[in-house]
Amino acid sequence: MSEWDNDEKPEWGAPVTKRAVNQQGDDQGRDWKLIEKLVMSLQSEQRRSRRWGIFFKLLGFAYLFILLFAFMFPISNGVKPSLGEHTALIEINGAIAANEIASADNMVGALREAFEEKSAKAVLLRINSPGGSPVQAGYVYDEIKRLRGEYPDKKVYAVISDIGASGAYYIAAAADEIYADKASLVGSIGVVGGGFGFTGLMEKLGVERRLYTAGENKAFLDPFSPEKEDEVEFWEQVLETTHRQFIEQVKAGRGDRLAEGDGLFSGLIWTGEQALDLGLIDGLGSASYVAREVVGHEKLVDYTLGGSKLDELIRRFGVSLGAGFADQLVQSRLELR
Repeated sequence: MSEWDNDEKPEWGAPVTKRAVNQQGDDQGRDWKLIEKLVMSLQSEQRRSRRWGIFFKLLGFAYLFILLFAFMFPISNGVKPSLGEHTALIEINGAIAANEIASADNMVGALREAFEEKSAKAVLLRINSPGGSPVQAGYVYDEIKRLRGEYPDKKVYAVISDIGASGAYYIAAAADEIYADKASLVGSIGVVGGGFGFTGLMEKLGVERRLYTAGENKAFLDPFSPEKEDEVEFWEQVLETTHRQFIEQVKAGRGDRLAEGDGLFSGLIWTGEQALDLGLIDGLGSASYVAREVVGHEKLVDYTLGGSKLDELIRRFGVSLGAGFADQLVQSRLELR
């Protein structure tokens, strides 16, 4: 018979036998083993969770990187889809400048692709721009003329939406025909070059201008120095020369369709309805109207080339705002607008 009959346990204070001590030790050992197993299980689970967390984070970063790469550098298999007969559309939006979407590089590249595509039966320039650099506009004008000579059966149509002024009209003048809405703003055949003068403000602030140059005209039209009459006269000659070049190109493009009158090249801007009477445009209509009724191929395929997607994203967030403001503030820049 055992020391404890009928599973009776010793009362508090009663003497404990060796067997009871061993049993208590075994119970404590089992408890510690269970605790140890639980802790080890928790640690193992945490390690697994961390590993899976790192894995999914890396997977997410890789996925985002692939998306960004595909967004910025689209992959082409070299096989063009069948487009069918269509009208090639090229958008000219915003300021015309080397560092803008409407740069000569982008427009010329799009023009060449559109002219080379056999299924494109005509090229349509949809313009919504106040103008910009005469150099960039001149590049595009010359390329349109060259491509028209190389592909005589493919016509170019310019369609002005809200505004097609100055440098934008310079480009439009190279087209076979120009269309606009009756309320569109058309023309502004002139040249402008402006800046600011800060001499009075600097005197009030007690700021002294210190400028060192080699060459008597190196500080030409410096906004922090008093204006010089001879420099102003020279700059006006530059503007006049550029204006004359602009007028010559418009006359070459429009020919005898232009109405007579000195006001035509005075820098004024007209509505589409007025521009039609002045011979600046050939008719009233939208891009879809021209594609459908004039070209005879209603389907429009966009050939417009733009800047990198990253540049566009940065532009939207306004990172270049400060640089652009400073550029406008202190520099004199010749523009067709």
